[in-house]
This record gives sequence, structure tokens and C-alpha cells, in this order.
Amino acid sequence: MGILSVLDREHTVAPPGYSRWLIPPAALAVHLCIGQAYATSVYKTSMVKHFDASQTQIGIIFSIAIVMLGLSAAVGGTWVERNGPRKAMFVSACFWASGFLVGALGIGTGQLWLVYLGYGVIGGIGLGIGYISPVSTLIKWFPDRPGLATGLAIMGFGGGALVASPLSRQLLSLYDDGYDPDNSASVAGGSALVALFLTLGIGYFVVMMFGVFNIRVPAEGWKPDGFDPAKVETKALVTKANVSAANAIKTPQFWLLWVVLACNVTAGIGILEQASPMIQDFFRSDDGKSTVAVAAAAGFVGLLSIFNMGGRFAWSTTSDIIGRKPIYMMYLGVGMIAYFLLATVGHNSTAIFVLLAAVIISFYGGGFATVPAYLRDLFGTYQVGAIHGRLLTAWSVAGIAGPLIINGFLDREGKPGTLTAEAYRPALFTMIGVLAVGFIANLLISPVAARFHEQSKVTTSEAAK
Repeated sequence: MGILSVLDREHTVAPPGYSRWLIPPAALAVHLCIGQAYATSVYKTSMVKHFDASQTQIGIIFSIAIVMLGLSAAVGGTWVERNGPRKAMFVSACFWASGFLVGALGIGTGQLWLVYLGYGVIGGIGLGIGYISPVSTLIKWFPDRPGLATGLAIMGFGGGALVASPLSRQLLSLYDDGYDPDNSASVAGGSALVALFLTLGIGYFVVMMFGVFNIRVPAEGWKPDGFDPAKVETKALVTKANVSAANAIKTPQFWLLWVVLACNVTAGIGILEQASPMIQDFFRSDDGKSTVAVAAAAGFVGLLSIFNMGGRFAWSTTSDIIGRKPIYMMYLGVGMIAYFLLATVGHNSTAIFVLLAAVIISFYGGGFATVPAYLRDLFGTYQVGAIHGRLLTAWSVAGIAGPLIINGFLDREGKPGTLTAEAYRPALFTMIGVLAVGFIANLLISPVAARFHEQSKVTTSEAAK
């Protein structure tokens, strides 16, 4: 117990003169690791072959992880606020690493349900706790630039696949001589998949420990030099009051923002899940062969990861200037146009296809990074981490809806390797409708009524109780 006490909140308070710019790297250490969730497509084909399962059956692994992300974030949000980011990051690392180990056992024994339990349930809990653990702390360190702060950390989640994808391919080639890392159709054996999961589980745990022991919370009453809270409070929708997590879920603003996030994520996650085969299918010739090389398709996945990561930082930082509501109008409104063009003219040129997909994914990433600052504007800083956790249940729903919409349409259209751009159109048009719902919900968001505000001024220490 003495050793674990170093994880307690009171032992993480920053000393005078501590630089707040040391906090984002600690958060990035966690988010880059859990961002591996976006790289599951690298070994999806190998998993399908190993378990003799359908794409949907293997895709469910990712969906379960995202569902558990939202549920664990919602249930554990208040616990994270009370115990502080260091303990939360440690718990996240334990669950995330254990998920890989249990998943490896499932692969080795041929039991798919163990992979569901390991990577999906246990790993998903690590995802949820790890995702929200630094967010509230970053907002407290950067009250003058909350969008920039959350973008710095959350871009790591979007960029996780940029590291994990090539790393996983190289590891699979190391563990299986017959696996070609430059060929997305190449299939690795079960023993290689087991070794991959073991390596990732242990490696990610070590990296996440860097974040655990370097995270700090600001001292009570701390604020940046030269920061004038009055300037922030004059912006539209930005409150100077505070709303508890219990009261936040009683407001229409919370549920409208829940719909906004769910719609934005649903629309983006489908493309991410099908990125590599999608670009090849869009440019499949009459003889059934794709004009896009396998290596180019793999490069497209990497490019999307860059836009996913870059959008999280660039768009969330922009929201500090133009406001959260206007930036979401752009995510959803321009997103509808981009989806329409992707469905109708995207097959005419690879350049057009890549550009449209990159814009959509940048909005997807930006939506994640901007939402904590949106919550801070509406509900204050009192229990913003706990409120954020509850809001991420929208991600759980979207994690199921997005892949199901895409895979559902594609399963009816034909087998992988035979699909064309036309097969994707029903799903893409459906996404336009989803974004339209989110656009309307965002328009309806207004300041939170005074009856939901905390009646007395609350402090950070009180919020943790």
C-alpha cells in the first residue's frame, strides 16, 4: 500500500514553477498507446482466417472495445476526478495490457470469445479510463486554451494507428516468415498473432508508465501568468458557473451534445474501419482487379491516421478562436457535402477520393478533441472529466452503429475483393442523414439554465470528493 500511495492525487500536485507544457507529453504517452485501437484492420484478415470467421464477427471485437470505452468512461468518470489522473492512468495501463494478454490466450486456444473478453471488454475498460484520465487535468492547466490543450493529448489517440500499423506489420513479419508486411492481403499465422498481442501488451504497459509518473495536477488556485478569466467568460456559450455531473445529464444541452458526438463519430468510424479495402474497391476495374496497389492502400490508411491526428489538434485549436458551436457546424455541414461528393464523384479520381476522405476523417478527429472544451464552456470545470466520461457513451453507440452500417451494406453487396464503389453508396448516403441529425442538434444547443448551476462556488478539491 505504501508503494501504491505514490498514485494518490495528493502526491501529484505540481510544485511552484512547474511548467504546464510537461503535461501534454504525459497525456500523449497514454493516448498514443490506446490509439492502437484504430490499427486493428492490420491483422483483421489474419484473424478472419485464423478463426474461420466473417468480417462482421471479427469487427465485433473493435465494437465491443468502443462500447466498453464509453461505458467505463461514464461509470468511472467521477472516480477519475476523485482519485486523480496518475491513479487513473495506472489502472488504464493495467487493463489495456491485460486485454492483450487475455486476447493472446484466446488466439492461441482458438477461442474467439476470449478475444472478445480480452481485447474487447478488459482492454475496452482500459481504453475508457485512459481516454478521460488526462482531459480534466489538461483543461485545468490550460484554462486560456482548452481546445489546444485537449487537442494536444487527444491527437495522440488519433495518431496511435500511425505508430501501431507499421509496428504491427513488422512484428508479424518477424514472427511469421511467410507474412509480407507490404501486402495487406497477406495472412499471418496464429502463433504470430499470439506473439504480436503479447509484445504489444507488454510494450504499451511500459510506455504508459512514462505518463503515469510524469502527470501532475495544478495547485489549488493556480492560473497561468497573465490569464484573465473575464476575457474567457465574455464568449458565447462560455459559462462562469459550474454544473455537477449529476445535474449535467439532466440538461437538454448534454443530450443534444451527446447526439452531436454520436452522429459525428458514426459517420467517421465507418470509413476508418474499411479504409484499406475501400480505396481499392472504389477503383476496381471491370476485370475485378483494383487499379490501386496494395501498398498504396496501406499508405492511404497511414494518411488518414495523419489527418485524424492533425484534425484533433488543428480544429480543436481553431475552436478556441471561432467557438465550439461554429466549429461543429463545419464538422457536420461540410461533412455532409464531403460524403455526398465521395458517393457520387469519389470514384472518378484517386486524388478526389483521398482528399474527401481526409477531410471527413479530420472532422472526425476534431470532433473528439473539441468536445471536452465544449463541455467546459457549457458546464464549467467543476466535474468536466466526469461529464466527459458520461458523454462518451455516445462513442459506444457509434462504435456499434458505424461499422454495422458499413459492413451490413457490404455483406449484402458481395464478398470482399469483388466490391465496387457502387456497393458503398447506400452506406455513404446513410451517413449524410446521420450527419444532418447531428447538425440540427448542434443548432439547438444554448446556455445551460441557472437552475442547474451549483449554488456555491466550488473548488478543485471539493470536486474531487
